[in-house]
Amino acid sequence: MEKYAFKTGDAVGEFLRNSQKNWQAAVNHRFVQELFEGTIEDEVLIKYLIQDYHFFDVFLSMLGACVAHADTLEAKLRFAKQLGFLEADEDGYFQKAFKELGVTEKEYLEVTLHPVTKEFQQLMYSAVDSSDYAQLLVMLVIAEGLYLDWGSKELPLPEKYIHLEWIHLHRGEFFKEWVQFLVDELNRVCKDKGTISELQERWDQAVALELAFFEIGYDA
Repeated sequence: MEKYAFKTGDAVGEFLRNSQKNWQAAVNHRFVQELFEGTIEDEVLIKYLIQDYHFFDVFLSMLGACVAHADTLEAKLRFAKQLGFLEADEDGYFQKAFKELGVTEKEYLEVTLHPVTKEFQQLMYSAVDSSDYAQLLVMLVIAEGLYLDWGSKELPLPEKYIHLEWIHLHRGEFFKEWVQFLVDELNRVCKDKGTISELQERWDQAVALELAFFEIGYDA
């Protein structure tokens, strides 16, 4: 996570240090390697993208909750800006990718959710229900930060749109600035917390689920 400017003693640095094994396993997962190589099987990518599409609704809910519960106007406006980006870019990728992969609307909307997806959704919704800005930030730093970590790998890029664009959505200056904002916000609000043990527990659960999520496409 060297891409983020944090000190060893900062909250995010400590959270990451305590989850390093699962974090690195996720960032270097077979799914990521095959995506960069352009060798990932369509069936694997389809399973992954269909499940990931069902995070979109709850992810928007988390951003909306941050607009409601962030403790500064500047932060509220930054979250509102990100909501507009997701509607324009990330949802657009899903629609184009499903079309290219031959996935019908019924197939990606009426799918049975994988147990990992359900568990992840529940953890995300629990952050929304908490109305706790720090709890929400933990989920967002992991969801976006882990993807920046693998998306920024200095590796040759694939040629096909469905592979290349998923990587591009999780790298570059705009995305780095967004993740740095989340990291800085979490470090800031954690200074006001008497204890961060509950946040560490949520962090560890989310990182473990991120790792498990990459396995979905390879499940029989």
